[in-house]
Amino acid sequence: QVQLVESGGGLVQAGGSLRLSCAASGSRFSINAMAWYRQAPGKHRELVAGIISDGRTNYAESVKGRFTISRDNAKNTVSLQMNSLKPEDTAVYYCNVLSGPVDYWGQGTQVTVSS
Repeated sequence: QVQLVESGGGLVQAGGSLRLSCAASGSRFSINAMAWYRQAPGKHRELVAGIISDGRTNYAESVKGRFTISRDNAKNTVSLQMNSLKPEDTAVYYCNVLSGPVDYWGQGTQVTVSS
């Protein structure tokens, strides 16, 4: 079992920045991949950015060049640096961890970007 605790959401003006963090804890687990998803009202949950154990990353087209995902394998944390935020980035952001065959999800953190 893996527990995820997210932090760092909030309200920011367009053009501003926020940093989300997620810490994974549990007993006897290994992490294959970590990611951030988001879900805006009335929309499906979508992948924002992902990172695997060797550091390779992938991003949604809408956030490329603005968001950066990083992870600390020793601390089992993943972060999402979000710059040049836009109103359309407003959503609940969820941390996701793949450990073996099991997906784990954080509780979600609200990001609101005002115009």
